[in-house]
Amino acid sequence: MTEGDVRQRPVRLLLVDDQPLLRTGFRMVLGAEEDLDIVAEAGDGVEAVDLARRLLPDVVLMDIRMPRMDGVAATRAIVDARLPVRVLILTTFDLDEYVVGALRAGASGFLAKDVPAEDLVTAIRTVAAGDAVVAPRILKRLLDRFAQALPDPEATLPHALGTLTEREREVLVQVARGLSNAEIARALTVSETTIKTHVGHVLTKLGLRDRVQAVVLAYESGLVRPGA
Repeated sequence: MTEGDVRQRPVRLLLVDDQPLLRTGFRMVLGAEEDLDIVAEAGDGVEAVDLARRLLPDVVLMDIRMPRMDGVAATRAIVDARLPVRVLILTTFDLDEYVVGALRAGASGFLAKDVPAEDLVTAIRTVAAGDAVVAPRILKRLLDRFAQALPDPEATLPHALGTLTEREREVLVQVARGLSNAEIARALTVSETTIKTHVGHVLTKLGLRDRVQAVVLAYESGLVRPGA
């Protein structure tokens, strides 16, 4: 199947939340989109992992706090199984300890449940296309958290970053600052295709799944510092 074929078919969704009423609300909003297809629902992490294995949805819309298995553990199980499935976390608790855990587990996005419907739809399409999203207010709080535990700026950067070319490191810095490929291309006066290639090389060399993990690494390593 070509990339074009993937884009033409609907994005297959698995809804995971322990509250049936919320799942109904998501189904009403997302079911109205012609390019989104809700293939199943789950009420806890155990059921979510089972359905992800059997149905292979494109995107799992995952709650965090659930019985039997929470969203972080379920995300980790899905990612560790190397399923062609991406996870978008939705939670009421955008300040809790689960945020970093979910991203480390391999989630491709993190949004609060009060996100506007149009932003949720856009996020699902973005994640399905292979990119990642984090709500701005959540990203800011993540960066504030990193700022409290960043390494000494004089310390040596992780060895993996040394494998990057000067331009690739420059692109990583811009990604960590939240710029899109188009914005980075304008800033560096090159084509968007060139930036996309550089981003791909960065992710491959550093063994990262997507841009979200690249942002985490850039801040944890001290390559980028909040406010810089």
